[in-house]
Amino acid sequence: MSTDPGSLPSLRQDGDVFILDLGEGENRFNPDRNGIIEELISEVEGAPAPRALVTAAKGKVWSNGLDLEWFQANPDRIQEALDQTERLIGRVLGLGVPTVAAIQGHCFAGGAMLALAHDRLLMRDDRGYYCLPEADLGLPFTPGMNSLLLARLPRRTAHEAMVTGRRYGGQEAAAAGIVDLAIPEDELLASAVDWAAGQAPKNPDTLRAIKQRIYAETIELLETSHPIGT
Repeated sequence: MSTDPGSLPSLRQDGDVFILDLGEGENRFNPDRNGIIEELISEVEGAPAPRALVTAAKGKVWSNGLDLEWFQANPDRIQEALDQTERLIGRVLGLGVPTVAAIQGHCFAGGAMLALAHDRLLMRDDRGYYCLPEADLGLPFTPGMNSLLLARLPRRTAHEAMVTGRRYGGQEAAAAGIVDLAIPEDELLASAVDWAAGQAPKNPDTLRAIKQRIYAETIELLETSHPIGT
């Protein structure tokens, strides 16, 4: 499979809900794409309340994780790029904005972890997989990613997903407690926007404090650089 990182992320607004479109392609993480996503999140955070965020994508993939071709071409920047990706995930986890991941396609590795950083996860019910393939790739989870997965997944599901690399279809992911709902693709984005709009009036400072206290240890680990292999 090609590791084309995908078209560039973009932002649009539907009432009180901002829709962050990761793009169409594999939507992989590299410093340039991460920087764009960070800027768009800052735009959402800077908007007057009420506001909420839905992260969506187009095509067969929501996000396939790290941009492996970029990593191979930039071996001297691997640690920098990995740290930046983890900080981005930690930022989404602690946002003072209601967040929903609308997963219309494959959601793998770092993409699967970004999805888990959202308050609510909706997944297409008939196509696409949620998968943590690190065990098959020979890549131990970093302390921050390990903490995120244990904080956001049921313990037995976390063990199975992390140790076996199982691919969960939408309905399987819902049954395992990975996503909140698995629904038809033509209802996915509208359902995500509807839920987000209902949560948009939440006080941003209160919401941020609650989330950052729930996930204080995880956010700290995601914000701290850990040398690869440790």
